[in-house]
Amino acid sequence: MKIIVTSKIQSVCPDFVGAAVEAWVRNTAYCPELWDEINALCQEYRNRFTTVSIKEMAAIEATRRVYRACGKDPSRYRPAAEALIRRVVQGKELYQIDTLVDLINLASMKYGYSIGGFDADKFVGDMLTLGVGEAGEPYEGIGRGMLNIEGLPVYRDQKGGVGTPTSDNERTKIDITTTHVLILVNGYDGNKETVDANAEFLKSLLERYAAASDVTIHTY
Repeated sequence: MKIIVTSKIQSVCPDFVGAAVEAWVRNTAYCPELWDEINALCQEYRNRFTTVSIKEMAAIEATRRVYRACGKDPSRYRPAAEALIRRVVQGKELYQIDTLVDLINLASMKYGYSIGGFDADKFVGDMLTLGVGEAGEPYEGIGRGMLNIEGLPVYRDQKGGVGTPTSDNERTKIDITTTHVLILVNGYDGNKETVDANAEFLKSLLERYAAASDVTIHTY
């Protein structure tokens, strides 16, 4: 899959760096060992952060800054990583979805990047472009219904929007039958070292908990 960052994103975030992790996998409904890791991180974050201080995490702060530059209110349309960590520090339980989605959520919380996770076989075409949502652009967020993505960074395939830092699209979502994934780490802070570390962590999780094979990583 070729990924292109458009000039609209480059103008508001010239230092953007992304990482794409692609793999063939086996999904399961639940993985207790994975949830041991998730629960340990949740407890660490409850001791470490408040709902105010999480906004100071470099990856989250940078994503919020890009939202504002694109004309979107990051407190109304929270980036997914912030929403996950915010839920945790409020003392709430995370939603348990399936092993692939759960491990992506863990990787997102650990580094603070909002990560897009997709069933790669559901894309239309062989290219994704990262741009900015337009007024009236149709987009069905996972579990959210129709979402106003005007002013949100958005990945599009040949058919339309598939992923934003707030919510991915129902059309290309991972489900229990998914065997081929593409996972995108969005580094709006421009920190390639940390983005690479997040991608390697995802690779490790996929191999340990989703029987991943032929895992590849490339940055863009």
